[in-house]
Amino acid sequence: MSTKPILSSLLLLVLMVVLFTSCTKDSAQSTTFQGQGGSTARFAINGAYLYTVDASQLRTYNLTDPANPNPVSTQDVGFEIETIFPFGDKLFIGSTSVIHIFSIDNPAKPEKLSTAISPTVMRRCDPVVAKDTVAFATLRAGGACGGFQSILAVYDINDITKPVQRASFGLNEPRGLGYADTVLYVCDPPGLRMFNIKDAYNPRYLGDLTDGDFYDVIPYGNLLFSQTKTGGFIYDISKPAAPVKLSQLQ
Repeated sequence: MSTKPILSSLLLLVLMVVLFTSCTKDSAQSTTFQGQGGSTARFAINGAYLYTVDASQLRTYNLTDPANPNPVSTQDVGFEIETIFPFGDKLFIGSTSVIHIFSIDNPAKPEKLSTAISPTVMRRCDPVVAKDTVAFATLRAGGACGGFQSILAVYDINDITKPVQRASFGLNEPRGLGYADTVLYVCDPPGLRMFNIKDAYNPRYLGDLTDGDFYDVIPYGNLLFSQTKTGGFIYDISKPAAPVKLSQLQ
């Protein structure tokens, strides 16, 4: 029996708990959800709006009445869309070839700003997260993703309309990623790699966690929720570079 639906439900449950906690701190109108979702997710929430992606479209829903989500817009994004990541007033949408960046200054109708393209890997799978003026993406080659080289790509997004890849780091078979403070966590089965990103364009490798085959992570406060092939783990990351395992999810 495949564990994929179980794992998806597990991360969805964790994410919904995070969302509920975030949204109860402020009103639905003022809360900004910044990057607490998994990097391989297909949905994101910002304030009173839910954004979802399928293979080619971005859909926006108004959640003012959570019992009756109101679809407000549908937009064509591109082809082979895989992931969506919210950061501030932006949405980063990963496909198998590029990263699409949208503004949600008008949350009811996202506006496309730019496209980030890696000159290193021309076809791959693209989980992406953003931090300040930098975006990080794991570009997985091989298999259904195509291509021959897998990397961690680092993009300069100071000018959000003209993102530029500034650095890359070779990886094995990377998947999801997330960050806490100056530590970036990259799922690169069979382990979870950690990088110091204080100097964002020169990621410094810190070591691996080897508790399982990691597929995605959600850093949230002092906790790190992880998805693995057989379940997941929760870590204390009050010291981000030295995670302490608290429990296992099955």
